Amino acid sequence: MYKAVSASEAVKIIKSGDRVYIQAAAAAPSVLIKAMTQRYNALKNVEVCHLHTEGEAPYANPIYKDSFCVNSFFVGGNVRHTLKSSNGSYTPVFLSELPLLFKRNIIPIDVALIQVSPPDKHGYCSLGVSIEATLAAISNAKHVIAQVNSFMPRTHGDGIIHISELDTFVEENSPLVELNIPESTAEAQKIGDYIAELIDDRSTLQLGIGVIPNAVLKRLGNHKDLGLHTEMLSDGVIDLILNDVINSNYKKVNPGRALATFALGTKRLYDYIDDNPFIEMRAADYVNDVANIRQNPKMVSINSAIEVDLTGQVCADSIGKNIYSGVGGQMDFIRGASLSEGGKAIIALPSTTKKGDSRIVPFLKQGAGVVTTRAHVQYIITEFGVANLYGKTIKQRVKALINIAHPNHREAIEKTYFEG
Repeated sequence: MYKAVSASEAVKIIKSGDRVYIQAAAAAPSVLIKAMTQRYNALKNVEVCHLHTEGEAPYANPIYKDSFCVNSFFVGGNVRHTLKSSNGSYTPVFLSELPLLFKRNIIPIDVALIQVSPPDKHGYCSLGVSIEATLAAISNAKHVIAQVNSFMPRTHGDGIIHISELDTFVEENSPLVELNIPESTAEAQKIGDYIAELIDDRSTLQLGIGVIPNAVLKRLGNHKDLGLHTEMLSDGVIDLILNDVINSNYKKVNPGRALATFALGTKRLYDYIDDNPFIEMRAADYVNDVANIRQNPKMVSINSAIEVDLTGQVCADSIGKNIYSGVGGQMDFIRGASLSEGGKAIIALPSTTKKGDSRIVPFLKQGAGVVTTRAHVQYIITEFGVANLYGKTIKQRVKALINIAHPNHREAIEKTYFEG
């Protein structure tokens, strides 16, 4: 009844002027992406939209600018060049609200390119490692094309779809893209120490991927009864779950389950979440909903920044006017943690850039985007300490943030701020 076709045949449905949504992160269907790009001669002005995707993005090559333009809801390294090459742009949006743009037809979708696990005996496939806004895209797209991949784990939660919901599918088995995190730096380890000290037993955690989140997780081995309600799931949580440090017994939303909207890491993570009922993958408008996040007592959100000014404004999506990443879910979880009973919203960053410039600055760079406002900010942490800005005056904030800046920059930061 249901028959697979070749990738080149499947993507013929895409026509000039269409808007195509690609599933995010490690779920980006490489075989479909490649086949679509190979049709560039037959296509004009196709808008390709997505959150951060792993792997290659050949359609983003400027040589195909007449065929494809990129609309990023979160800018990854594989498409960052499009913002300067005039074949791409960025749509600022909270991750919690991206599904609404599709559901409300503000951004209509013509074709959704997704990747799923093979159907079970009842015909149900799984979206596996990435739900985010894909469910909304599928529900509102005119045509859904799937890569059916035996390497895609079957996950519990929202991402179960029947094969009949796929208008076209391609069978192609290939390992998912893996992301390995480098060893923690001395700065990250110190920041991890400060954050771990702020986390109480029975807290619920949100944290991403990288050397600082990993440093935090490695310091939680003696904690008890932690929960997980996070946008992103990474390898660092596995050992804590296996050792019953993370059991989610005291969280209020989906108690007894680790909640996430996408997973990105190594094969160990993908194997671990496969058919694991403890891991619940839900859509971003549920996981990142502030009303849900705030229900968890002692909710702790841990996010990063590019720079922070002395009043507490957090720039996390751009370097000056140049977009580097995106708004993502930072504000969703900053707000949710702030409103949680006993919650803590944390921004963690090294005190300096790789070039040695201070990331605690008197003023944000011209054109820099404020992702977390000075009214929302709580804790700012560098390797030099913790600044709790919640309820503090501007004068108090200036002093607290200078104290956690790199000692080599403190005098210059203070002088520039008061003379500026």
